[in-house]
Amino acid sequence: MKEKLGVVFDPVFLLHNPGPTHPESPKRLVAVQEAIKGLDLAITGIPARVASRDELCLVHTPGYVDHILSMKIDGIVQLDPDTAISEHSPEAARKAVGGVIEAVDRVMQGELKKVFCAVRPPGHHAEPDRAMGFCIFNNIAIGAAHALSSWNLERVAIIDWDLHHGNGTQDAFYDSDEVLYISLHQYPFFPGTGTATEQGEGKGLGFNINLPMVPGSSDEDFRTAFQEIIIPALTNYEPELVLISAGFDAHRDDPLGDLYLTTEYFGEMTSILNEIANVSAKGRVISVFEGGYNLQALKDCVAVHLKELVK
Repeated sequence: MKEKLGVVFDPVFLLHNPGPTHPESPKRLVAVQEAIKGLDLAITGIPARVASRDELCLVHTPGYVDHILSMKIDGIVQLDPDTAISEHSPEAARKAVGGVIEAVDRVMQGELKKVFCAVRPPGHHAEPDRAMGFCIFNNIAIGAAHALSSWNLERVAIIDWDLHHGNGTQDAFYDSDEVLYISLHQYPFFPGTGTATEQGEGKGLGFNINLPMVPGSSDEDFRTAFQEIIIPALTNYEPELVLISAGFDAHRDDPLGDLYLTTEYFGEMTSILNEIANVSAKGRVISVFEGGYNLQALKDCVAVHLKELVK
């Protein structure tokens, strides 16, 4: 029998408008919604709430949080060359974080085991003190910090298979052994971080694992990385909660990069992480939407990912 799938969503996510030609378009989330509606799954809707200032400050500096929350926005405002916001963006960003926190709470309460957070703007590039790479607040990092502080967890794993390195997530936990951060990403590429030598520092040394993939890398290259590095690392770490930075821009048809994953391989990665979670995390997996810019490929990959998530 298939498990129930929790899905976090709020209409304000569709109102975050970075501009008519921006790749991080509301159409991406429409494609995700279409994928979810096309699945024969038992779905529990999870409303996204507004994250509090204190919750945002679990990862971000108070000065940065206050800057975003106090902005008077008229039209479209550039936070950096890649990251633009409009009238509803601060609310969408706060609810993206609040939605992930709600997902953590529902899973830790035992109500659900699998949740997909259909949120935007994405989050994994947002650093403690600045927006970056389409991201305003770091949704998944704050979710992990909340799990540690509010649910007394000691080991949370974040697996980031987005095309781009999650520099913001890495920064948030670089000196911590309470989060094992693993990223597979195209390198060299934006944002320029994510070399194999970036392994953490202090207590976090060895708990930051980067797997830079050269342009043209395929399913088989990722499969080798999983078998030789990721599965042993996760098995040894025994995470109590598994989080996925679920970007789908490593797909071979995505316009932003040069990795060549097939649609089916996103299901394979999901299955592996489910198995890990079943052993040490009571099956608890929360997937948080990040990148993916070919709408048809995105729709197909999300469908495969979610079907496998609740198998």
